[in-house]
Amino acid sequence: MPQSDPFEGILLIDKPKGITSHDIVDRVRHKLHMKRVGHAGTLDPMATGLVIILVGKATKVSQYLMGLDKTYEGTIKLGQSTNTHDAEGVVTQERPVPPLTEDEVKAFLKGFEGDQYQTPPMFSAKKKEGVPLYKLARKGKEVEREARVIHVSSFKLDAWRAPDQLDFTIDCTKGTYVRTLANDLGEKIGCGAHLTALNRTDIEKFRIEDSVPLAEFENLDTAEINRILIPQYRAIPSGVLK
Repeated sequence: MPQSDPFEGILLIDKPKGITSHDIVDRVRHKLHMKRVGHAGTLDPMATGLVIILVGKATKVSQYLMGLDKTYEGTIKLGQSTNTHDAEGVVTQERPVPPLTEDEVKAFLKGFEGDQYQTPPMFSAKKKEGVPLYKLARKGKEVEREARVIHVSSFKLDAWRAPDQLDFTIDCTKGTYVRTLANDLGEKIGCGAHLTALNRTDIEKFRIEDSVPLAEFENLDTAEINRILIPQYRAIPSGVLK
């Protein structure tokens, strides 16, 4: 008789900067001593915040969680474009930032709300003929990518730190590259821009406040892990589990 998994359910992990979502999966596997662990949506290494980890039989429901809308908080720096659209890349162009008022910045952000086509950046995990785009980009190659429809429900200014930095909150659909929106914002303004910080705070009903920092999770005992595991029936539509 096959041995059942020691844990089952959904974990909300607060991802630190500098590691991949797959790194989190590996560390959770090591902690739980089990292979059946997955995630329901990636974050770039530079980004921090909420990652949904699926444990045991819960890995079967990833398709119902991958499509949930997300909320992010972040910071954009104007005046510099990078090849990755974020601070981890190489600066490709520097241009002067025009004088901007807070209301003007708000108007630029609002212009990105609604449905739009977005082309995945070359430095991304999106695959072309089975090869991740970032591997091609590292070789200096650029290939044609298919644009896809995304929806930005809200793109709000939290703080304008003149002359060149802004803090924002964005609500958007799955598959949205926020760093590409940062780059596009810079082009709209005419000075270039890139993302310098990004933190995912919400995945629809899941909240960062209910998550556990990865390092803290690795120090939990069995009882504490079982206490924070979210049962499947609380996370997805009941009809899915029948």
